[in-house]
Amino acid sequence: MVIRAGLENSDKKSALNVIYIVLDDCGYSALGCFGSEIETPNIDSLAKNGLRYNNFNVTPLCSPTRACLLTGRNCHSVGVGFVTEIDWGPQYPNKRGRISDRAAILAEILKLNGMATYLVGKWHLVPGHEAASSGPFENWPLSKGFGRYYGFLLGMTDQYTPDLIYDNHRVQKPDNSNYHLSEDLVDRTMEFLTDHISVTPDRPFFLYLAFGAQHEPHQVPREFIEKYEGVYDKGWDQIREERFARQKEIGVIPPYTEFVERNPGIKPWDELTTKERGLFIKFQQTFAGFLTHTDQQIGRLLNFLKSKNKLDNTIIVLLSDNGGSQEGGWNGSINDSAYFNGIQESLDDMFDHVDEIGGPFTRPNYPKGWAQVNNTPFKYYKQNTFFGGTHVPLIIQCPQSIPDPGSIRSQFYHAIDITPTILDLLGIEAPKIYEGVPQMPLHGVSMLDTFTEPHVPSKRKTQYFEMLGHRAIWQDGWVAVTYHEPGVPFDEDHWELYDVNQDFSQKYNVAKKYPGKLKELQEIWWQEAKKYGVLPLDDNPFRKGYKGLQEGRTTFIFYPGMAHLPSSAAPNVTRSSYSITVPIFRTNRTAEGVLIAHGNYSSGYTLYIKDNHLFYEYNYVGTFYKVQSSVEVPVGYSTIKFEFKREMFIQGTGNLYINGQQVGTLYMPRTLPFVISVEGVDIGRDRLTSVSPNYPVPEFPFSGQIERVVIELHNDQEDSRVLKKKKRDFIYININGTMIYL
Repeated sequence: MVIRAGLENSDKKSALNVIYIVLDDCGYSALGCFGSEIETPNIDSLAKNGLRYNNFNVTPLCSPTRACLLTGRNCHSVGVGFVTEIDWGPQYPNKRGRISDRAAILAEILKLNGMATYLVGKWHLVPGHEAASSGPFENWPLSKGFGRYYGFLLGMTDQYTPDLIYDNHRVQKPDNSNYHLSEDLVDRTMEFLTDHISVTPDRPFFLYLAFGAQHEPHQVPREFIEKYEGVYDKGWDQIREERFARQKEIGVIPPYTEFVERNPGIKPWDELTTKERGLFIKFQQTFAGFLTHTDQQIGRLLNFLKSKNKLDNTIIVLLSDNGGSQEGGWNGSINDSAYFNGIQESLDDMFDHVDEIGGPFTRPNYPKGWAQVNNTPFKYYKQNTFFGGTHVPLIIQCPQSIPDPGSIRSQFYHAIDITPTILDLLGIEAPKIYEGVPQMPLHGVSMLDTFTEPHVPSKRKTQYFEMLGHRAIWQDGWVAVTYHEPGVPFDEDHWELYDVNQDFSQKYNVAKKYPGKLKELQEIWWQEAKKYGVLPLDDNPFRKGYKGLQEGRTTFIFYPGMAHLPSSAAPNVTRSSYSITVPIFRTNRTAEGVLIAHGNYSSGYTLYIKDNHLFYEYNYVGTFYKVQSSVEVPVGYSTIKFEFKREMFIQGTGNLYINGQQVGTLYMPRTLPFVISVEGVDIGRDRLTSVSPNYPVPEFPFSGQIERVVIELHNDQEDSRVLKKKKRDFIYININGTMIYL
């Protein structure tokens, strides 16, 4: 009898359950079992009872890694070479924001083989323009092999007021004054599994649990932040040194690893002002508390599985989707709308809100100094193709299959190799045809032999990386890598070379010493790029981005009762003149409330009636422009209108009208150039979080009647293009840490 990985027969193989746990933006050193001072006892227990992989890599961005993980194929090949909010258009088949039908995901394959399939948490594999409640739904989880779904569709959401999807429809969060998304996700996970175990206890299941943590906004109950009071007073330089020493001590980095310098632009901690230190400490306390809180939720799931006698026949894979994020900038951030619009937040203003960090009215992210700590021992960050962006923790717990639990494996593997390993473990072959569509072969290889053979050579010999022109290639312990500056011709990029068999942390660039090896690896990168659909290269998704449902559309008519519409599918009123027209009926003088709102407390606009007057407010990352009608809104039928005329690039004048009569005017010296808000549009109320602090929450629903809301965009983009050429140094957008010139 042949025994593979400790499983004696196919019945035992098929009886295994599978759980993927994906953390977001969690760098290599963030977990306790990978050298951190942050308490993660439940994750550490997985490492104690399983294996840690210290040479595991992913793509340096969320969606592409998830596509690799679930398909077992390279992200460009399956159409997810970038975050899915942006569909690059038909001329870029490698960046369409959805997984190709030629690449069935693990859930589809396991469902085909009789397993139940559940997804809870972040999806991020649907084009942004398809995330509306009207669909289309073919790229939503239930159409990609999952039997049940509860979570959020896009890259991020608020931890206190998330934009939630239950199966194929939007729902409000549970009415709980102490609500937190991570807790809710595990509650729903246990609900799904309780139903499953109660009724079909012998049917194996696949659970994909993808937390919003540790992606910004870093939000967590205050007691978790206070838990780390004083821990980070010593600063990021000393914390990074301590993690590095601890990593050597526990063996997750080789003993020959050398300490790398601070990333360019990060200030030495002892050169910071008292105010900078105080603010930056609070940011890191919040991140640490957020991770400990996430670990607590994972512990709840593990205890549930143990209580239902399912832990011993469940393989658990835990990883991060990329390294620590640089999206907080040099000083951190409490307003992600500022970040996504390239607006520098005032350190003084942030410090004024330091006690609110982690709570429901800030959307925090830590500064780059802490991001490099998160990625110890490596340099750079999420989005970069250096190890700081791609080298992440991986833990696999497989009962009865690992003879030396608690051990470390050092073979190089990639996210594309996880699903082939699971299929190998379960004795399942990936279909050559799925639902009538011929399938591309798996690009990943099985890691299963590493479960029982600690020093077996890796079957992966080569792996390319690419993200917005950043590129790298790994082959047999050599890495060639380039940091790409937006707008610089790709053939002018400066390549570096590292022998990571001898230089684990990528400290020593040996390109000048081994020019032949560098040239060889560059040529291999181009070969791999052609093979896996990486080409054409482009560093600007906004130049040619496909607008999906908005393509060529200038008029939008919305009706009351419409579900929350995410920003990715909403009319884009930035850098445009526009009008909003709302026919209404007020039954009496008490009828008031929101007519339309787009945004949250970070930014956005809202049109509402209060105290018999009409108001328009524009939230420019915390600066409010507000106009009140000079007359009262009449009882009965009336037509409300707001009209904005853009002047120059981001300036303009807004006018309020009631029944065609101008009743207010407002000059706005600044409007948001790129992203109105990460939170979407509501008709007749302001769901989730409020754009304005000047009306009651929750929602402030309009108590009269709305016939419809008509948004009309006016074509004045030509002026915008001319201005872009004149002020090129000013006009850019930050996306995942990259400044992209428009």
